[in-house]
Order: sequence, then C-alpha cells, then structure tokens
Amino acid sequence: MKTDNWITEALTFKNKLYRLANWLLGDTEEAADAVQETYIKLWKMNHQREKYHNTEALAMTITKNYCLDQLKSKRWKTVSFDKSKHAPNMPIHNNTQTKVELDEAQNMIKLFVSQLPQQQQIVMQLRDVEQMEFEEIEAITGMNQNAIRVNLSRARKTIRQQLTNQYSYEYTGN
Repeated sequence: MKTDNWITEALTFKNKLYRLANWLLGDTEEAADAVQETYIKLWKMNHQREKYHNTEALAMTITKNYCLDQLKSKRWKTVSFDKSKHAPNMPIHNNTQTKVELDEAQNMIKLFVSQLPQQQQIVMQLRDVEQMEFEEIEAITGMNQNAIRVNLSRARKTIRQQLTNQYSYEYTGN
C-alpha cells in the first residue's frame, strides 16, 4: 500500500479514535492528544504495516492503551459520557418535565456505567456505542469473543438491575 493510500485510510477512522479517547479520558483536549499520539505511533510503525491486517483495529488498540496509560498515570477514577454523542437516538421533547426525566435517567446510566469494571466499560463502549463487531472488539482488546460476550452480558445485566432497583424504589415511595 502506498503512503498516500495508507494516510487516507488512517484518516477515515479519526472520529472513532477521538470518540473512544474522549469517552475513556472524559476530556476533549486529552482525547485530541491521544489521537495525535496514536497517529504518531502508527507513522513510526509505517514500515511494519503489512503485518497488520486491520489498521483500524490497530489504531483503536493503540488509542485504548494510550488512554489507559494516561488514566493510570493520573489516577482518574471516572469515565464520562457526552450525551450529545452517546444518545443520538433519544427522542427530543419540548416538555420540560420530560427533558428533566431524560437527563436524570442519562445521569443515572452514566453513574452506573462508571461503576462497572473497566473491561466491561470498554466492551460496552465499543459494542453498544461504536457499534463494532465482536471480531473488531477482539482485535482491539485482545479478549476472545466468549469473554467479550460475557463481559457485555454482565455489564448490561448490572445496569439493567440497577435501573430496575432505582425505578422500583422511586415508584414504591421507599
């Protein structure tokens, strides 16, 4: 593959890298830095690119690892969601009460997701938000597909249970 073609291909998934980095780091400037570091590392690996079948998966893995290193070095404990990017299919209502209820539900989900183990958070982000296939997630995380499915199932079950508990608590008046 020629250098021009490789650069064009690498730039096609820039937004995915940014969304992943922003989701993991929770900071737009840090996310932009992570994407830039990813492209620098990809460029340095330019002579080895033939041995990688999927450049996008490689870039996602580099981004994920860079972000996790940043989180460890800064000891950040929370991962935040930006509702404009992570809830694009939610209906828009003009009713103020409905907006408040949606914001509360979204904040609860953010809280519940931030309490999940990090692997479950990553798998949930890649599958449910980025809409990636299990093979792609496997290439990015290094986990086998069964482990990915188990982590995804456990994450969804935990969030579903927490939401059920929260709403049943509210409705019973306890």
